[in-house]
Order: sequence, then C-alpha cells, then structure tokens
Amino acid sequence: MMSLWVRESVNVTPENLVPRVALVTGANRGIGLEVCRQLARLGLKVVLTARDEAKARAAVAALEAQGGQIVAQPLDVTDAHSIAAVKEWLERELGRVDVLVNNAGVYLDEGASGLEVDAGTVRATLETNTLGPLQLCQALVPLMTAHHYGRIVNVTSGYGQMDSMTSRTLAYKISKLALNGITRILADELRDSGVLVNAVDPGWVRTDMGGAGAPRSASRGADTAVFLATLPDGGPTGRLFRDRREVHW
Repeated sequence: MMSLWVRESVNVTPENLVPRVALVTGANRGIGLEVCRQLARLGLKVVLTARDEAKARAAVAALEAQGGQIVAQPLDVTDAHSIAAVKEWLERELGRVDVLVNNAGVYLDEGASGLEVDAGTVRATLETNTLGPLQLCQALVPLMTAHHYGRIVNVTSGYGQMDSMTSRTLAYKISKLALNGITRILADELRDSGVLVNAVDPGWVRTDMGGAGAPRSASRGADTAVFLATLPDGGPTGRLFRDRREVHW
C-alpha cells in the first residue's frame, strides 16, 4: 500500500521507502494498544503513548515480539507542556508524523444525572476527551501539512450522537459530542490539504472502561480506527464511522 510509505527520493525503490509515522494516545491498553498492534503489522512506525512512561514501555515490550516498529513516549493529553514535548521529539527524532489516533479518554460520570454531576467532573472529562484531542491536532497538523499528508482519527462514542442522546452521563456524552464537532470543523478547514479527519465509534468493547461484559473484542473495536488511519488519498473526511461504514452524527 503505497500511501503507508514515504519516498525519500524521486526514484521509488525499497531502499528509499520509509514507513509513515503514527502516534496513538492512551495506548498502553485496550483499544489504543490494539490500534498500535494493527498499525505496526501494516508496516507503519508507531509511537505508543501513555501518561505513565513505564506503562508505555511495558506495552511496547509486549508488542515487540510480534514484529513491527513501535516506540514508547510519555504523553499526558491534558498537559500543554507534555504535548509540546512530544511534538519536539517527533520533529527531532522522526522528522514527521503522518497519523494521529486520538484514543485517550476517561469515563467519570457513568449513570450520573445531568442535574447532579459535579462541575469538576465535567471539566476533567472535557480536558481529556475534548481539549486533549484538539490541542494535539493544533500541535501536530503543521507536521502533516508540511508533507501534504495526514490522517486524524478521533475515537468518539455512540453516546455522543445527537440523534440518539438521552438522559444521564452528561459529562462523557457532551465531551464526545464536542469531539464530533471538532472533527467536522477541522475536516472542513483542512479540506484539500491532504489531511483527512474522521471520527470512529468503536462500539461497546471489552476494556477497562467498557467492562468484561462488553460484546466486542479490542481487535474489533480497533479495526475501523485502523481503517480510517490508512485511508487512501481522496478518502472521506469529516465523517463518523462504525464498522467501516458511515453513520449519522
């Protein structure tokens, strides 16, 4: 798949092709870890990030035996200094980033009434689920547009779909609703730049967040994110997908 490789010279040979670089947030477990696994299998160089650097390194060690190029980096998506540090590292060490999967998220108010949820819980949820992805896009998109190529995948939720939204769990739901809006706005701003921006609803997945009773495996939950992270040039942008199909916002 040519789009997954970068030409280092005008002559296309195996020797001057290098893999595209993908950064995945919240990737030491669950869907994020599986996205890293699948992208590495496709030949991308994957930067696996997590707030806890030791956990990121342990996750990389577990994946390395399966092949592929994966490196660990610490990243707290709520910390502007941490975001700036990972951008600087990408520029210095790799010279680019081609794919950003905004997977990191929190779920702090399950079942809580919107009339009773603490404002601090709402702020903390928005910081991670909404502002984190926005600030990462703001930091890393210039590295993408410099090479006229980028794929941004925002991991959202069916809870953020306006046409089916109901009561309770307000913080989480509005954080994903706002992330959907960011997806649409940035996609339009980046139209014709070579950068595609889409959102994915992975469904109810067996992770620490989803719980052991969820019907979907991490592999299935990650599949559509990987599909969107490797879209060909001219692919869809500003859309929401579930199971590789576009769905309503």
